[in-house]
Amino acid sequence: MIDFQDWDLKMQKLYDVYTKFDIDITYTKDSNTARKEELQQIERIIGTSIPASLKETFRHFSKTIFFSAYLPDNIKLPHDLRGIFSAQFLISTDELINAEDRRKGWMEHCFCSPNDPYDTVWHNKLGFMTVPNGDIIAFDLNDNSEDKHVVYLSHDDGEGHGYILGENFADYFSKLLQVGGCGNEDWQMIPFIPDNINGINPDCENAKIYREFIGLHW
Repeated sequence: MIDFQDWDLKMQKLYDVYTKFDIDITYTKDSNTARKEELQQIERIIGTSIPASLKETFRHFSKTIFFSAYLPDNIKLPHDLRGIFSAQFLISTDELINAEDRRKGWMEHCFCSPNDPYDTVWHNKLGFMTVPNGDIIAFDLNDNSEDKHVVYLSHDDGEGHGYILGENFADYFSKLLQVGGCGNEDWQMIPFIPDNINGINPDCENAKIYREFIGLHW
């Protein structure tokens, strides 16, 4: 079972922490959850099942979670964290449909060769979150488990292309919150990812440095 109460507490703490920077912050959590019939309709649209922990999130936590905070331009982060400029994520039923539609578009028009090592990463995936730079965060449908790995899909040869971000949605989102909800471009997450297969590590040295820098203490 996912500890949704812990997610609530962490998101409120993130909001409080970033508010101290005197910046514009948007934090929305829809009080409505998705009905079973609504999720079934979405599955018909996307052509596959919604992985287990994301479906549980929609059914029992919220159908829309949005957080956006941009760090001040004059902030000076440590060298290894210099690419971080925001904390941002959108998890929603509408965004799932949108992200998968975008993934299919990239796959069909730009990355259409399943035999090409770069292109094939875009195949047999399920997009669930778009990235402002055009990339996609997706589930790997090659994963045989009911709750699929979360992976990064880059459209412009980004370093994080094909990286596993989490064992499943719950693992990815929990660890994203723990490191401070960093932006979803690959270069903002990579300081917290030790390699391409083990996902975000909220206990790594960079995560500790970033939390200390923004004043986030769990």
